[in-house]
Amino acid sequence: MKYTSAEAAKLLRKLNEEKNDIISNERQSCEFVASLGEDADSVRPEYDYEDTQTKLRETEEKLIKVKHAINVFNTTHTVPGFDMTVDEMLIYIPILSEKKSKLMGMKNKLPKTRDQSSYGRNSNIIDYRYTNYDVEKAAADFEKISDELTRAQLALDKVNGSETFEIDL
Repeated sequence: MKYTSAEAAKLLRKLNEEKNDIISNERQSCEFVASLGEDADSVRPEYDYEDTQTKLRETEEKLIKVKHAINVFNTTHTVPGFDMTVDEMLIYIPILSEKKSKLMGMKNKLPKTRDQSSYGRNSNIIDYRYTNYDVEKAAADFEKISDELTRAQLALDKVNGSETFEIDL
């Protein structure tokens, strides 16, 4: 069956939830406590070891197939407008986000500010902190990085929502 990356990610989430449900149900029902003299069969939870292991194995096999198909797609499909695969874009976008965050702080600095660390000292000397870079250049770079990040995110979103690949479940 054909899936987009977005659909495959939702399928992956659903399969992980199913696996977690199976494991949770197994934990709750594979053992039980009965008091001495109590009829153990009357408090025995319903549990079938073989059936549970089969369901778990089938779910895990589907998880492997879906995750592998996503990985193959991510490493082989190029994002239009970028000379990168989806996998590379998934590395590039956090790098851009980190740069944007750093430049946000740099662009908002004043070229000269009173150094707060000198407050509370017994001295009449006032220290100033100076930026050692061009604040306007940092602001311009912030805008460029911000625009590039938006462009990258939109391109990746478009691929994830429109390009399909086969997953044989």
